[in-house]
Amino acid sequence: MRAAPPAATEEVMLYMVIERFKVDASHIYLRLREKGRMMPAGLEYISSWIDLDLKTCYQLMQTKDESLFAPWTQNWKDLIEFEIVTVRTSAETARVVASAN
Repeated sequence: MRAAPPAATEEVMLYMVIERFKVDASHIYLRLREKGRMMPAGLEYISSWIDLDLKTCYQLMQTKDESLFAPWTQNWKDLIEFEIVTVRTSAETARVVASAN
């Protein structure tokens, strides 16, 4: 996980979570079916996309508190390697760039 921005912010931040599967996807979907996403309150799943080889998942999530990723990823670290990237929408980026000029 990345250190910036601070763990808790005033606003909801978007995150692209890149999950690289360590095992066959069937093991991940079995746990998901049996236990659910196992996310703490305050961490919200928005949507996800899986590559055609069933080896990588790109998951859009949001939270005000980046530290909530730690307990969630702990539940899956035996099956998945995580990369968590803070992102913003294209519309938000356009506003930020326009206000900087």
